Amino acid sequence: MKILNPLLAALLLVVAAGGAAAQEPVKVRVAWVVPIGNWASMIYQKKDLMTHFGKSYVAEPVHFQSTPQMITALATGELEIADLAYSTFAISVENAGMTDLRIIADESRDGFDGHQSGEYVVLKDGPVKTIDDLKGKVLATVGVGAALDIPVRAMLRKHGLEDKRDYTMIEVAFPNMGAMLADRKIDFMPTVPPFKFDPRLRSISRPLFTVADALGGPTDFIVWVARAGFIAKHRAAMVDLLEDAVRAAHYFTDNENRDEILKIASQVSHAPVSRLGYVLTKEDTYRDPNMMPDLPSLQRAIDVQHDVGLLKTRLDVAKYADLSLVKEAAARVNK
Repeated sequence: MKILNPLLAALLLVVAAGGAAAQEPVKVRVAWVVPIGNWASMIYQKKDLMTHFGKSYVAEPVHFQSTPQMITALATGELEIADLAYSTFAISVENAGMTDLRIIADESRDGFDGHQSGEYVVLKDGPVKTIDDLKGKVLATVGVGAALDIPVRAMLRKHGLEDKRDYTMIEVAFPNMGAMLADRKIDFMPTVPPFKFDPRLRSISRPLFTVADALGGPTDFIVWVARAGFIAKHRAAMVDLLEDAVRAAHYFTDNENRDEILKIASQVSHAPVSRLGYVLTKEDTYRDPNMMPDLPSLQRAIDVQHDVGLLKTRLDVAKYADLSLVKEAAARVNK
């Protein structure tokens, strides 16, 4: 019996181990913040639709309290796909210096194809009847530079009103805004699902304007982003992941599947089905079944972000997009 040289035997073991490692599925952590509102909280409840899951990749939905935490996680290699609003994406590139971020897929759009646009409301019986009446008033925001903050600044600037000089902006968490409006501690607030459907809020408030009014039309609000290096290293697995995500998006946007969709929405949100009638209807934000971003509307929103002074320079969105992956993924699903 021929005995292998010990050095050669060791080398063969290393090669074999490397080959086995190469077959391991790529781990991809996918961020989400809002249950139902963010795809990753929903679509991975339907792994039976995902033909590549566990083979070329394994997706791990990761909950974050806010998008700034996602930026840190991307920077430290603790997150592979973030779902960023247009405002956070631009800040990540400019302020965090993450010029290797690439837009790879779409998540939701505001005001597109007859779907709801985020509303800004005031009291029905309050002193604010027009936008000009906001002078001297207290306005609620979820945070300076947030996706729902920028449209307010843009709209009020059109009416000659500037923050601090003409009105006071205070940061308030969404769950607390309605009570503060009812108590007249604020005069104005943004609303988004599910908070906008609170019966008490609807009984005391009325819309003053919408995000679409302020930004000049429908807007691509939230996109999936990843770093260019990770995409280059794991392109095949990323296309497989997006193929499965697109297949799931087709399922969730098909009204024939509504009963199961609402059950899943109830599970992830811990809300009864009876309160979720808006989910994935015209009263919800638009979800493109092929997860294809609308770059022109995204560009328009980021231009507004610059115009109100929250970006130093204009950002060319097309330079930070790699749509080849989602195009290939959608082509597989739609063939």
